[in-house]
Amino acid sequence: MVMTRGQEFSSPKGTLKLNFKIEREGAPYYSLNYKDKTILKDSKLGFILKPSYSYFSGFKVENIEYASFNESWKPVWGPNKKVVNHYNEMLVHLVQDKTGWKLDIRFRLFDDGLGFRYEFPVQADLRHFTIKDEMTGFNLGQDYKAFWIPADYDTNEFPVTTSKLSEISKLIDEVRKEPLAAKAPSATLAVQTPLMLKSKDGIYINIHEAALINFPAMTLNLDEKNLILSSNLTPDKNGDRGFIQTGSVSPWRTMIISDNARDILSSNLIVNLNEPSKIGDTSWIKPTKYIGVWWEYFTGGGSTWAYSDNQDIRIGETDYKTLKPNGRHGAHTKHVKEYIDFAAENGFDAVLVEGWNEGWEDNQAYRKEHIYSFTKAYPDFNVKELQAYAKSKNVKIIMHHETTSSAVDYERQLKDAFQFMNDNGYDAVKTGYVGPIIPRSEYHDSQWMVNHYR
Repeated sequence: MVMTRGQEFSSPKGTLKLNFKIEREGAPYYSLNYKDKTILKDSKLGFILKPSYSYFSGFKVENIEYASFNESWKPVWGPNKKVVNHYNEMLVHLVQDKTGWKLDIRFRLFDDGLGFRYEFPVQADLRHFTIKDEMTGFNLGQDYKAFWIPADYDTNEFPVTTSKLSEISKLIDEVRKEPLAAKAPSATLAVQTPLMLKSKDGIYINIHEAALINFPAMTLNLDEKNLILSSNLTPDKNGDRGFIQTGSVSPWRTMIISDNARDILSSNLIVNLNEPSKIGDTSWIKPTKYIGVWWEYFTGGGSTWAYSDNQDIRIGETDYKTLKPNGRHGAHTKHVKEYIDFAAENGFDAVLVEGWNEGWEDNQAYRKEHIYSFTKAYPDFNVKELQAYAKSKNVKIIMHHETTSSAVDYERQLKDAFQFMNDNGYDAVKTGYVGPIIPRSEYHDSQWMVNHYR
C-alpha cells in the first residue's frame, strides 16, 4: 500500500541523481548524489498545517510523471546573450490516506543542481490552509565549511562569517551584535539563504530559493548534532508562516552544486526556475549607471536628508515654507544641478536624489504611520526646473521613496506617487524599508511583504 522502494531519476548528463521514497509512516523523503558522491542523505518533505495537522505523513503515491526539457532563451540584460534551460523532471502525486488531501512535489534536475517545489492541487477536501511549519530538510550528514550570516526576518546587514556548521552556535550571538543589524528576532539557531557550503573534498553547494511569490521567504534552521538544515519560513508576529489557497505552488527550493566555485556564480538554475517574463515590450528596461545625493550624508560633511530641524511635522498640515531651513539639506536645486553636471561630464546615465520630499524631519520608525509625502517636494527642490536641466544634459533623475517601513501608508500613496513620477519625467524609483514594518504584525521577509514588494 505504501511505497518504500525508491524512485530515481538523473540530470541530463547523469551528473546528479535524485531518489524519492515513501517511508513506512507514509512520509516522503528525497536524497541526492553528485558524481556518485552523497550530497543529501534521506531528507524530509512536507508541512505541518495549523493547528497541528500532518501534511508530511500518511501519504501514498498516486502517480509519478517524468519529463525532459531543453530550450534556449534570450534575457533582456545580464552577462549572457543566451540562457540554456535543460533539465529532467519528476512530478510525484501524493494522496493522504485519512484525509484525502493531495500534495504534488515537482523535482527538476539540471546538471548543476536541483530545484523542487510543492504544488497544492485544487481538490474537494482542502481549499484554504495556514502553514505552521515547513518540514523540508537538507540532510548533509557532514560538517561543511559554511559562509553564513544569521537568519533575521528584518535584515541582511551582517558581516559574512566563515566557519564549520558545527561552530555556528558558538559564533552567532557575537555576529548578531553588528550595530547595523536588527538582531534576529528568532531564537532558533538559523542562517540566511543563499547559504554557501564547501565540503572537505572540494564540493560547493549553494542553497536558496527561486520564484518567491505569495509565500514567506525561507531561512534555514540548523541541527548541529545531526548536521541537518531545514526550512524555516518567515512568520508573521502571530507565528503563522503562510496563508495558502489550493491551486497555488511554493517557491522552488534550490541547490546549485559544483566542484568549481566559479560555476556557482555563473549558474542560471535560479533564473531558469523563475517564471518567464510576462512583459511583452521590454525595450524600456535599461541597465543604468548612476550616482547619488546620499553618499555625502555619511562621509562627514554634515549634509543630510532633512530640510529643517523642526521635528514636530505632520504631513498634509505642516507648511514647510514657514519653517527655518537648517542649511544642511543636501537635495536642493543648486546642489542637485552640480551632481547632474558631474554625471554628464563623467558618463553617468542618472542621478538618484534622496531627501527631496517632505517628511524626513520626523521619520519615526514603527511608532508613526504617516511619515512622508511622495508628491510634495521641499521648498528648495524645484522639480520642474531640475527635470528640464537634467534633460538638457541628457541625464535622468531617479526618484526616491523611503518608507521607513510604513509599507501600509506607502500603498495608500502609490497611485498618486507614481502619477507624480509620470507627470514629471521620472521613469525609475528606489524604494526603501528602514526599520520595523507597519503593518505591525509583519516582518520584512513575511508573506505580506513579499507581495508588497512585487
